[in-house]
Amino acid sequence: MSSMNGFFQPLVSQVEISRASPDWCFEILCELESRLAGDSGFPCVFSKNAFKKKLIKFIFVEGVDAAGIRHLAEGLKQYVELSRQWDGALDTAYPLIVAFSRDVIQADAVAAYHAFGWRVLQALHEVDPAPWPQGVGQDPNAADWSMCFNGMPLFCNMSNPAHLARKSRHLGRHFMLVINPRDRFDVFAGNTPGGRKVRANIRQRIERYDGQPHAPQLGFFGAESREWWQYGLLDDNSARQDQCPFLFRSSTRTSRHD
Repeated sequence: MSSMNGFFQPLVSQVEISRASPDWCFEILCELESRLAGDSGFPCVFSKNAFKKKLIKFIFVEGVDAAGIRHLAEGLKQYVELSRQWDGALDTAYPLIVAFSRDVIQADAVAAYHAFGWRVLQALHEVDPAPWPQGVGQDPNAADWSMCFNGMPLFCNMSNPAHLARKSRHLGRHFMLVINPRDRFDVFAGNTPGGRKVRANIRQRIERYDGQPHAPQLGFFGAESREWWQYGLLDDNSARQDQCPFLFRSSTRTSRHD
């Protein structure tokens, strides 16, 4: 029996998507190909490598009611469990794209898409099956905060079609969350001489691709920048004064209490 996204399970590999897939799912694959394949100039070289080698995992979401969130949570749980088996090689560092049907969310403004994205992350937090990891802040304004699920800190990139200037956060007509284990950034692009060189290269590519300086909120985890600001970037480089809508649920235990 297929799951609610037309596939046999919530977590779908890139090679499982074909013309026989639901139309909107195949459309997303085509949208990504137009941005990530060949000499597109897309700034994230890791995304381009993952697409070329068919490493991307997908969760397709057709609703955000209770059943839709359960579907998403089950797929994300599977992704976290897969990521725990990572052997440290670039070619097994599977990124995840959570793609939402346009029947679920269409908006005219970046802020509206971001508000939707945070509602989804909050809903996932409410059904998180695991304690919040020890050593990860519970306040989004803390330097050590990260979104967590199933015991793993994650980085969630919100991409949406309302981005006009910041094209690097526009992956097509659908709202998408691009998710990676947060610790993986420390391996490939952390606050080390090699990692700083990788980040500098990507940010130069961002400026060429977007035609504007990269967002001033981009920084290193644990530094002065707020991690949650990097999840959803503004379309321009205005100063940020907004408050994070994520609320740590009071009933959540941390792993130190297990």
